[in-house]
Amino acid sequence: MIFELPAAPHRFGPEHEAFRAALRSFVEREITPFAAEWDEAGTFPRELYRKAAEVGLLGLGYPEDLGGAPADALFSVIAAEEIARAGSGGVQASLGSLHIALPPIVALGSDELKRRVVPPVLRGERIAALAITEPGGGSDVAALRTRAVRDGDHYVVDGEKTYITSGLRADVITLAVRTDPASRGANGISLLVVEGQPPGLTRTGLKKTGWWASDTATLHFDGVRVPVANRLGAEGEGFRAIMRNFNHERLVMAASAVGYAMACTEEALAWARERRTFGQPLAQHQVIRHKLVDMHLRCEAARCFVHDLAWRLAQRAGDEATLVARTCEAKILATQAMAFCADQAVQILGGLGYMRGSKSERLYREVKVMVIGGGSEEIMKDLAARQLGL
Repeated sequence: MIFELPAAPHRFGPEHEAFRAALRSFVEREITPFAAEWDEAGTFPRELYRKAAEVGLLGLGYPEDLGGAPADALFSVIAAEEIARAGSGGVQASLGSLHIALPPIVALGSDELKRRVVPPVLRGERIAALAITEPGGGSDVAALRTRAVRDGDHYVVDGEKTYITSGLRADVITLAVRTDPASRGANGISLLVVEGQPPGLTRTGLKKTGWWASDTATLHFDGVRVPVANRLGAEGEGFRAIMRNFNHERLVMAASAVGYAMACTEEALAWARERRTFGQPLAQHQVIRHKLVDMHLRCEAARCFVHDLAWRLAQRAGDEATLVARTCEAKILATQAMAFCADQAVQILGGLGYMRGSKSERLYREVKVMVIGGGSEEIMKDLAARQLGL
């Protein structure tokens, strides 16, 4: 492997590397051999959630009393990198949708709600999704229009959410709504937990350029009744919770992008060593060697930046504004590395790179969702500039 050197040994301890080794074995056994098949099928077995829970993947970073295992940001980065090495963004996105759905529940939910909802998800028995984006807006959360009107002990929800990862299969939906119809902007936004399949909730699957193995849906709410007890925190507290959630999501996306870039580089290298042209291995041609060096360079630069950020987050080393800016920058740098490596890998693989079934072909299709999802590159640059006072 081209990435055999220990990953930032001055930042990762023995417990981190033991987790990495166990997770790498799990991915090689339970995900990589089936990634192409699941992509073509447009789904993967629900049983994978239970298996992931057994190796500690789903409970990573959650309180022990809810069935989790407390962990720092470095563990999250390791998990994202190693799952990404299978080269299937669709599997990774759906398998990890709980990590954007559950944090607001853990932070703001009542004890009764947390104990009812969180443990089954961490055991892989239920699937959780986060529903924020609407047809009329994505990163502009303050513009959301889905309404929740109080009616006794319930809210009545009307509106629509779209591009929701795990939207078709989710048993638990963390839903952003406007509870104050007269409010504007960030004010009046709340979070509700929708459980099961209540009357008035319909789901429409969406077809995508990439992430085929991940179900993505538009959710329609027509008079859906949600208990007031399922509100997270007080009315109007939703916006801040959503913003906090975004930071961790962007860190994980950056680490995943690094893993995808590494997967493309390794596949291209393996092919270049095997494929013979003009009497010698493809890797012996200078132009190919230079491409591989450029790919490796971008992987390592992005990886070091992401690892440093994760360490700073774990150590709380830095003020909040600076860490938010670096998180935005990490996502930009990592997704640019992924885009470059996917493109170069397909070029090196030639005709094989254009055939379905290779990691590089799959990841080449998935580049754009990584650049857009969790906040587009343009949004990331603007947010970073504001945090840095530029």
